[in-house]
Amino acid sequence: MMKMILPAAMSCLLMLSCGSRNRTEKGNAKTALQAYPATSVSAQDVTLQSVYPVTIKGKEDIEIRPRIDGFIDDIYVDEGSVVTAGQALFKINSPQAEQALEIAKAGVTAAEAQLSTALLNFKRMLPLAEKNIISSVQLESYQYAYNAAQAAKAQADATLKNAEATLGWTKVTSPVDGMTGAIPYRRGSLVNSQNVLTTVANTSRIFAHFSLNEKALTEFLNNLEGETQAEKIKNAPDITLALANGSAYPEKGRIETITGVLNITTGSANFRVEFPNPQGLLKSGMSGKITIPRTLEKALLIPQKATFAQQDKVLVYMIQGDSVIQKVISVLATPDGKHYVVTEGLNQGDRIVTDGIATLSHGKKITAQE
Repeated sequence: MMKMILPAAMSCLLMLSCGSRNRTEKGNAKTALQAYPATSVSAQDVTLQSVYPVTIKGKEDIEIRPRIDGFIDDIYVDEGSVVTAGQALFKINSPQAEQALEIAKAGVTAAEAQLSTALLNFKRMLPLAEKNIISSVQLESYQYAYNAAQAAKAQADATLKNAEATLGWTKVTSPVDGMTGAIPYRRGSLVNSQNVLTTVANTSRIFAHFSLNEKALTEFLNNLEGETQAEKIKNAPDITLALANGSAYPEKGRIETITGVLNITTGSANFRVEFPNPQGLLKSGMSGKITIPRTLEKALLIPQKATFAQQDKVLVYMIQGDSVIQKVISVLATPDGKHYVVTEGLNQGDRIVTDGIATLSHGKKITAQE
């Protein structure tokens, strides 16, 4: 009897021991789930910034060329001089222009003599025709000769004016107010209309030029209020300019125009942004970068460290129950370089893992710590 009780007791003890071990293993498995920082996606207003490289030009950049051939006799300005409209810049020595003027003067003198002679002959023949001493046909021939002499005199006067104007071109003046550029030619240099003597840049206002491709242009205009392009440009935000050395230009700019036709070669539209230049800090030919702000209302903001890249896609680990799944999202970078605005893939209230994502995998069970 005693022998039969001992095996039964031992069997019960073994069953109790196994049950206790299974419960312990399940408890250990539950407590072994790794904890990960997590957050709920919330909506907030965010200001994004689009940065584009620009070339800077003055309101007017005019190449100064001589209108006649000749040698540079004198240079009245230096490189970088501030000049006004009509101010003399260069003196060109043109013997041909001087000779043409003398010939034109002589032509006027000859034409005046011919006119006087024709008038004298006509007046002399007029009384003879009245007395029928000469025929009316003969008188008309003198009249025609007088008319031809008048025309010759008018032509000589026009030639003289043209010669005087040509000689006036020997003084090269500035067509606008501005600042002179480089002066590659010096006194004694032979120049013609193909040579650029200098450039006068009117920098009272500065224009920054940049371009956007068709897709970026459409997106840019869609983000502005207004029905027409003119209204959208009017409602565009102020624009900041960063110079080549990284410093910020103190004045704000405004978009002035957008070309109505895309460039066939590049497939892009050109923008022109106007900046005031009261201190003359900006020079024509400089480069820089402009920043166009864009405010998004109720945008979904997440940390960049919560994302990872897979091929050309951006993903996050979204929490579902006690597991995580990979979620493909579309994002826009924020100016601080630490966050993304989610445009597709997540909704407000979704929970995502924010750190330690390198140790995660799709379907892994975790403990989320908000």
